Amino acid sequence: MPCGSRDGHAASTAVPTERGDAGALTAQRGTWINMASIPPATNAFPNSSFPPIPSPPCPASSNGSSPSLDVPYFLTETATAVLSVAGNLFICTVILRDRKLRAVVTNHFLVSLAAADVLVGAVAIPCAQMADAGLPRGHPTLCLLMLCTLLIFTQASVLGLLAIAVERYISILKPFQYPSLMSPQNSLVVILGSWVLATFTGALPLMGWHKPFPPDGQCTFNAFIEDTYKVYFNFVACMLVPLAAMLVLYGRIFLEAKRQIRKVAEREVDVSRHARRRRILHKELRLATSLFIVLFCFALCWLPLHVINTLQLVCPGCPVPSPLVLATIVLSHANSAINPVVYVFRMRSFRQAFTAAFCAWHPLPASAPGKFSASGLTPSNRLELASRNSPLPGK
Repeated sequence: MPCGSRDGHAASTAVPTERGDAGALTAQRGTWINMASIPPATNAFPNSSFPPIPSPPCPASSNGSSPSLDVPYFLTETATAVLSVAGNLFICTVILRDRKLRAVVTNHFLVSLAAADVLVGAVAIPCAQMADAGLPRGHPTLCLLMLCTLLIFTQASVLGLLAIAVERYISILKPFQYPSLMSPQNSLVVILGSWVLATFTGALPLMGWHKPFPPDGQCTFNAFIEDTYKVYFNFVACMLVPLAAMLVLYGRIFLEAKRQIRKVAEREVDVSRHARRRRILHKELRLATSLFIVLFCFALCWLPLHVINTLQLVCPGCPVPSPLVLATIVLSHANSAINPVVYVFRMRSFRQAFTAAFCAWHPLPASAPGKFSASGLTPSNRLELASRNSPLPGK
């Protein structure tokens, strides 16, 4: 071999001459046989100055690279994030700038829910996009922190909706106890408590309830978060139970409002007082209906993803198409962009604020009758709209 002539052992491997004895030739042949039996992946000369012959790369190792970017998923998530941040910031701005809206305790919970949706669009969706690309690589703590961020904001939305349902329940079924039970101070305590509980439940994987870090170093949700946490805790305990409680609360609200409206309509004495009470009940019922739509949209957006997680836990070998998983992820995040649309089209206060903002951006001629002027409505149209809207202020 050429290597034998380049090291200090060339003399011991030299070919014997014709005058060499048969024993030396036999020994040399044995050396050749031993050298030929050495696997080609190892170095035949342990003391040689040449490095060991490297093994050829495994073809399967090239498949362990970071997953390719799914362009439709990335663009859809980006559009969802923009709509979520813009819409919910509008809701927060409208409430915080209007003194009357700030005085309504229900709007305190709406601001908390809108803040969670803003964080979903600004933080959680970019984290989901990074996780889809397997990033960050080789940083278990940072990966867990990023994935727990998704869980915390989800729990904050669920608990925020539950707090709104409880507030509506007390407002309609216990109106005399409402001022003491739902004071601004108590509402702040409830909001802070819901965020603390959401942070604790969403950060449980960071405390140890997670799978071992993948050998390839990629940060993906399904490869790092335990299936038992996703299904038994995050889905059943932290989503199905609150959703069932909210459905019961809103069912009681609808039944009670219907009963009181019928009771008021059947009375003949003190018509003015009961007519006012009936208008108030209509307003409360419409508000409860709007919030129920928000709840229904939340369940519709989040349940498909949790159903897939449950299927993967019960049947690990069942194939689930990757586009279907990505579609359910986008649908769950789209819930944060739906809530502002429901507020604007279902609640008069937000509808008026949206109209005022639109007129401020696109002022119409002040002389046009029946139109919006740069400052809002003309005096005659203000009186006309006030007379039209006075019978049902809840609309």
